[in-house]
Amino acid sequence: MQNYQYPIEIDWTHDEMNKVIMLWNAVESAYENEVNREEFLKRYRSFKEVVPSKGEEKRYGSMFEKETGYSLYQVVKLASNTDNRTIKMKRK
Repeated sequence: MQNYQYPIEIDWTHDEMNKVIMLWNAVESAYENEVNREEFLKRYRSFKEVVPSKGEEKRYGSMFEKETGYSLYQVVKLASNTDNRTIKMKRK
């Protein structure tokens, strides 16, 4: 995994930052290796506790994609539409 500037807010608690960073790590894993689908969805649900609105999710997802080239939206879409145990994304 590369060293990226993750999109987080300084006014979030340590626990909230951790939940968001854990999701970004899972998205990276989906592209760089593979990630367990259930674990990814668990991290996504935790992320949604911190970032509940779709608009904010899109904003943070866009910031993350601009920084890394990895799409939160595409990983969530695949995880939601497959029964596979693991998720492996292909870079464009």
